[in-house]
Amino acid sequence: MQRRRATLRFCPCLLLAVSWLLRAAAADGLVNEEVKRTVDLSTHLAKISAEILLANQGGSPVQSFTLALEPELGPHLAYVGASVKGEEEEDESLELKETAVHGRSGTFFQVQLPSALAAGGKLRVKVETVLTHVLRPFPSHITQAERQLVVFQGNHYLYSPYPTRSQSTRVRLASKTVESYTKLGNPSKNDEVIEYGPFKDVAPFSQDTMKIHYENNAPFLTISSITRTIEVSHWGNIAVEETIDLRHTGAYLKGPFSRYDYQRQSDSGISSVKSFKTILPASAQDVYYRDEIGNISTSHLQVLEDSVEVEVRPRFPLFGGWKTHYIIGYNLPSYEYLYTLGDQYALKMRLIDHVYDDQVIDHMTVKVILPEGARNVHLDTPYVIDRSPDQLHYTYLDTFGRPVLVATKNNLVEQHIQDMVVHYTFNKILMLQEPLLVVGAFYILFFTVIIYVRLDFSITKDPAAEVRMKVASITEQVLTLVNKRLGLYRQMDEVVNRYKQSRDTGALNSGRKTLEAEHRTLTNDIAALQARLKAEGSDLAEKVGEIQKLDGQVKELVNQSCQESERLVAGKVKKETYITSEKTLAGKRQELISRIDSLLDAL
Repeated sequence: MQRRRATLRFCPCLLLAVSWLLRAAAADGLVNEEVKRTVDLSTHLAKISAEILLANQGGSPVQSFTLALEPELGPHLAYVGASVKGEEEEDESLELKETAVHGRSGTFFQVQLPSALAAGGKLRVKVETVLTHVLRPFPSHITQAERQLVVFQGNHYLYSPYPTRSQSTRVRLASKTVESYTKLGNPSKNDEVIEYGPFKDVAPFSQDTMKIHYENNAPFLTISSITRTIEVSHWGNIAVEETIDLRHTGAYLKGPFSRYDYQRQSDSGISSVKSFKTILPASAQDVYYRDEIGNISTSHLQVLEDSVEVEVRPRFPLFGGWKTHYIIGYNLPSYEYLYTLGDQYALKMRLIDHVYDDQVIDHMTVKVILPEGARNVHLDTPYVIDRSPDQLHYTYLDTFGRPVLVATKNNLVEQHIQDMVVHYTFNKILMLQEPLLVVGAFYILFFTVIIYVRLDFSITKDPAAEVRMKVASITEQVLTLVNKRLGLYRQMDEVVNRYKQSRDTGALNSGRKTLEAEHRTLTNDIAALQARLKAEGSDLAEKVGEIQKLDGQVKELVNQSCQESERLVAGKVKKETYITSEKTLAGKRQELISRIDSLLDAL
């Protein structure tokens, strides 16, 4: 059976007054023929449902009827829902138009019927009411070993502007342990259930205090404040983050807390809260759960077919008066929640998610961060919320900021988990803004590097620095040429050794001629570099001149060594004499080369 309900908001109405409602209720001829109430006190909420058989005993059709709530319960009212039961198996759909008026006699709601209730007709109506912070811990402070007792104070009767012919009330408690309860009408008690009535011929606006003092160890968790941030990206992702301040609103912990007893005894701190389950959408990914210290690793995540369950386990158990602060976030694919038609977009998401069973939210703030460039923003909600001025949010590559829609509401329960729709206009060409900004930034960076490397930004030139650079360049060339020239002497030694073995005079003369030509070229090049050093006024020119003189002596020794080899081959000198002479020439040549190396090191 499907039943359509509407949340009834208690907003002040300037067109109606309490006295007018009372007169209208008396004049329309409606009577509560039969009332069956159920008061569910098994959690920290008071959930009151009433099935009312409404009869029109007047002489004309009735287009609406009035709901009423006791004045002392008005501040605790979080939700009122109404539905009309049809005659067939399925309930008749009902659109409710509600009006709330507050006065000393209570809070009233004018409910429009889909069709007039004819004279003599009857209509079965179901009304659901959820009250928060109506259960009062008594005693207000308990030790870790004690169980929690609470007091509920309400009304034995249905508070109604219409007379009631017959009424019964069933109270469902959290446990069998009941300290005391009012005895109006000789009620019956069976385990966790107390039944009152039936009461006959109850007058309009009848009140008789129902007071029940019983044991209730259900989690008395209350979200003091929650900030739900939804960041929409047209690149395929919606990021959701909730910042939650949670407190235990049950009986305060009296005395010290013993971790040893808490873990050893199963009934120690029975009213405390170790963990609870948060239900996320089935497509939630990259879920994180952290507080000011960092990630909380004691949490567990379970992926189901239609949802994702996160077992939120705070760093410490929550006793009465204790509180915690944490952040939970996740990502969603935008194609499941974002609808588009041309430049028109609609985001359909829940205003609030399921944080824990029987949740109570004292204050909620929802922030929807839209893409930069979104305009004509409009918000549709299933119930009245307070819109705050829009804000701007800046993140990576933003230029003029992203529009942020801000909405707030107080006193919410699970029945408020409903969808909102955010309509806005967005030009798709703006999606190229961020890629173009990245390309432009890299282009400017590379262009700046090119300019910096290629150009000389010095204001004046330093002639001395230029001369030093020129001298260093010439010196480097001198070092290269001198080392190459010294290498020619080693090649000459190899030519002479081959000659001593082969006795080929032609090969000796050819090799010596080639090496002498190369030596002459290198010597001339070094002389030219020496002249350039002298032109630059460098003292290194003199050292290069000394190297040239020493090299001439080395060349002379090499020529003598070659001549001695020829005499040895021709038999003009004995071998012992040749060895002695060759050893003397080699020693002199090594001494000269060492002096040349010292001069090269000084360059």
